[in-house]
Amino acid sequence: MKSVEIKRRVRWPDVDASGRIYYARIFDYVSEGEWELLHSNGLSRKELGKIYDFPRVHAECHFKKMIELGAEFSLRIWPGRLGRTSIRYNFEVFLEMDPGTAAAQGSITVVVICDGKPAAIPPQIRTAYAE
Repeated sequence: MKSVEIKRRVRWPDVDASGRIYYARIFDYVSEGEWELLHSNGLSRKELGKIYDFPRVHAECHFKKMIELGAEFSLRIWPGRLGRTSIRYNFEVFLEMDPGTAAAQGSITVVVICDGKPAAIPPQIRTAYAE
């Protein structure tokens, strides 16, 4: 399955008092990656959003290293599993100063909603992610 990588630097609003990334803020970067993944596969979240909603129903992240204020990192995200009505996106975070070992890894799961009910993954997403 296809993946994308985004490069970022940990921002001031994303750290806690210790100067390390606040755990929940990693998902802001993951959301950016999800958008880039859709976009890079020729899909428009704006257009899909006219028919479907994609709420997150599960999110997890395992931090293996400290990710501190100002740290440059790359985040790679890919569709890990396509169910009937849900998509699990897997991700890994690598620090620029130590690119050999993941500093964090995890996943988010979204469910496809249409008219307030779970719906089949849109065919254009399934096709794009299957290639």
